[in-house]
Amino acid sequence: MKKILFLVSAAFMLAAAPSAKAQFVVTDPANLASGILNSANEIIQTSSTVSNVVKNFKEVEKVYKQGKEYYDKLQAINNLVKDARKVQQTVLLVGDVSQMYVQNFGRMMNDPNFSAQELSAIANGYSVLLGESTELLKELKQIVNSSTLSLNDKERMDIIDRVYKEVKEYHSLVRYYTNKNISVSILRAKKQNNTKRVLELYGSPNQKYW
Repeated sequence: MKKILFLVSAAFMLAAAPSAKAQFVVTDPANLASGILNSANEIIQTSSTVSNVVKNFKEVEKVYKQGKEYYDKLQAINNLVKDARKVQQTVLLVGDVSQMYVQNFGRMMNDPNFSAQELSAIANGYSVLLGESTELLKELKQIVNSSTLSLNDKERMDIIDRVYKEVKEYHSLVRYYTNKNISVSILRAKKQNNTKRVLELYGSPNQKYW
């Protein structure tokens, strides 16, 4: 069991090599998710115009891109035991939540069917969902890296299972939320006979979340 927990910890704490350009050093996925969340909240608090939304979103995008190497390396790890793999998949799910937000909100900012106020509201929704996922990731980090003897192995693994299932639910909610927002734009575009432009904006069939 000690070997399992060591592998779990190794999977969770794998860090990307710092880039010469990156100022935000990724030491663990909880820090990365928190950085994205903090930048996302700036959109809600300070964005009243489209230009402000764009400016603040660039910080979200910047943090995500600085951490992308981390997720790529974690994705490449295959030789993990079952319990360690579940931790790995939990972290990657949160990374995918961040990616759905960054990619699709970036497209929404170029969508004329959304106003600045609506974009701020959409960002708020993403922030809430990302925030819940981030808190679960912090809980997982605490369990995996804790040296306390208050939990036995079964209790620790039960918590890992629960966090994985809850993060998976939030991942599904973000996909659904993205779907509904894009659907609103499509409905508005239909009224303006401009559906093709919106469909092209959100990518090819293989890239779409909806």
